[in-house]
Amino acid sequence: MARIRPFRSDDIDGLYDVCVKTADVGGDATGMLDDDALWGDLFAVPYALRDPGLSWVVESDDARVIGYLVATDDTNGFATWFRDEWWPTRRDLYRPSGEPEPTAQDRFIAYGDRQAPGEDALVAEYPAHLHIDLLPETQGQGLGRRLMNTLIEELGRRGVPALHLGMNADNLSAGAFYERLGFTMLASGDGSTTYGIRIPAP
Repeated sequence: MARIRPFRSDDIDGLYDVCVKTADVGGDATGMLDDDALWGDLFAVPYALRDPGLSWVVESDDARVIGYLVATDDTNGFATWFRDEWWPTRRDLYRPSGEPEPTAQDRFIAYGDRQAPGEDALVAEYPAHLHIDLLPETQGQGLGRRLMNTLIEELGRRGVPALHLGMNADNLSAGAFYERLGFTMLASGDGSTTYGIRIPAP
């Protein structure tokens, strides 16, 4: 039976692995980019390293990482740290293709380059955000709901008023999952959908 536990520093390879294996609208994105590690360097590992207290993994019976939830309680604070401290240590690992038409990897490198604090009203109202990814073998065990409830409880303890997440608009099953948890759609466009939820005070 899989179990949820707090993130440890020796889980990093597991985060990279699960991230790429779920990056294609929940499916395996291995080989879609020139370097599979870029997925984890953008969407998983920096969160866990910056705030381990908002990071949990799902561990299998044989001690593999088969899922995770990572989050920040301050989106603008995270963006500042990502821009100033994290991305400079990783950026030179990923070289643009130089092609006239940007490749998928070019687009994700540009995404990393763009990260910065801003004045987005949605972020001001819903300051926390998360990434959650689970391998297919975790399905049907209620692990996604338990991870989300664990995060919301911790954010409430920290006094964070609200949480948002962005997802691929084609991932209809994920959207239905968030709606069952009480999230509401905040924005949609350009192939992405944003959901949010208010966090009750403890």
